[in-house]
Amino acid sequence: MEIGFIGAGKVGFSLGKYFTEHGVTVKGYYSRDPESARAAAEFTGTSLFTSTEELLAACDTIFITAPDGAIKEVYLGLDRSALSGKTLCHCSGAMSSEEAFPGLAAAGGRSCSVHPLFPVNSKYQSYKELGTSFFCLEGDAAPDMQELMSSLGNPTRMITAESKAKYHAACVVSSNLVCALAAESISLLKDCGFSAEEGLTALAPMVMSNIRKVLEVGPVEALTGPVERNDISTVRKHLKCIPEGNGREMYRAVTRRLIEVAEERHPDSDYSEMKKIIK
Repeated sequence: MEIGFIGAGKVGFSLGKYFTEHGVTVKGYYSRDPESARAAAEFTGTSLFTSTEELLAACDTIFITAPDGAIKEVYLGLDRSALSGKTLCHCSGAMSSEEAFPGLAAAGGRSCSVHPLFPVNSKYQSYKELGTSFFCLEGDAAPDMQELMSSLGNPTRMITAESKAKYHAACVVSSNLVCALAAESISLLKDCGFSAEEGLTALAPMVMSNIRKVLEVGPVEALTGPVERNDISTVRKHLKCIPEGNGREMYRAVTRRLIEVAEERHPDSDYSEMKKIIK
């Protein structure tokens, strides 16, 4: 497998470096921004390509690591006559391989979506943690990519194209949406006199302990707090002190789901009154 990258952003940098650090052959990078491709090539010890035609000729596996909204556009701009025998990959969580690369099979190529369950937030540092990342794969080339990622020690799972949107929603709930919950928590602490930095410091032990417990025993057994113990008076106080708007709506929506978790943990408890005040 000789890999090339079209696109030199955070994901392209990180995957390329991760591959080269583990002995996988990466030929190099092409980007509409030559400077970003040059920087990625220098970082990974690979080559700079000045055209997609040149990169396609040198590689049998091409990762298009452009932003999600540009992946299909980049693909449609490739020379179709050069796609026979090639494997095209993208790293979008929500897009299927067919969505990204329509007609690739007819051109003699294969496709795969290769999505790391990991927040790639740094061009130069994220690759160091990809060794612990789970990769979700979809497409007719998924078995080959599963073999590659498994050889590097990464756990993998193949899913269907129809599952991609729901799968990505699951990732967003556990990653991006948590940022909204943290922002609301810090906002409430600032109303109590904390600075943002003090709020983060104060919350850190609780957040880390809770997430470790969730990952250890699951959300049902890890649940604590006023909803779990059916403490209606405390939840009423929360609703009264959180201002009308997005914060209160979020508290209500998340608590409704939390009641379901609490009912699973305590099937003999009656949460009907809690449901009434939170609706």
